[in-house]
Amino acid sequence: MDTAFADPQTARIAAFLCGIGIPVEPADLPGRCFVPGIRIECRRLLVDESRMTYPGDLLHEAGHIAVMTPAVRARRSLDISQNMGDEIAAIAWSWAALTHLRLDPEVVFHAGGYRGASTWFAELFGAGTAPGLPLLQWMGLTYDGATAEARGALPFPHMQRWLRAAPEEAIDNTADIG
Repeated sequence: MDTAFADPQTARIAAFLCGIGIPVEPADLPGRCFVPGIRIECRRLLVDESRMTYPGDLLHEAGHIAVMTPAVRARRSLDISQNMGDEIAAIAWSWAALTHLRLDPEVVFHAGGYRGASTWFAELFGAGTAPGLPLLQWMGLTYDGATAEARGALPFPHMQRWLRAAPEEAIDNTADIG
C-alpha cells in the first residue's frame, strides 16, 4: 500500500478513512492542536505524524466529521461542536470503525484519552452496551438490534453508511416496522 504515513497503523486507518470519504493528509502542524498532531479542516484530517501521540485518535476525530450533516461538514473548520450528543455519537462511531478494522479497543480507547474514561467506554462497548447508538440510528448510520432484525440487516457496530447524509438522503429509521 502506497502511503504518506510511516506508521503502519496510521497508514491503515488513513486508508480506511480516505476510502469512506474522509480525506487524511500529512501536514506540518506547528501550532497547538486540540488532539496532538491532528487538525480537522474542511472535511478532512490534517496529520502531523511526528506530533501525533495515538493513531487511534484519527478514528475519533473522523467520527466528528462523519456525524456532521454534509452542509455542516462543508463549512466546519477547527471548531468541533461542544454538543455532547455529537461527542457521544463520535465515540460510538469510532467503536464501529475500530470493530470494522478489527483493531484492539486500546488503539482508540487508550490510557491518554476520554478524560480517564477509556477503559469504561471499552468495557461498555465490549459488553454490548452502546452509548450513542440511538443517535447514530437517528442520523441514519446504523441500526439497533431489533430494527436490524426487522429489516434483515446487520446491527451496530455494523454501519449502513459511514457518513451522515443530508436528511432527505438518510435511511429511514423512523418508519413503523411490522
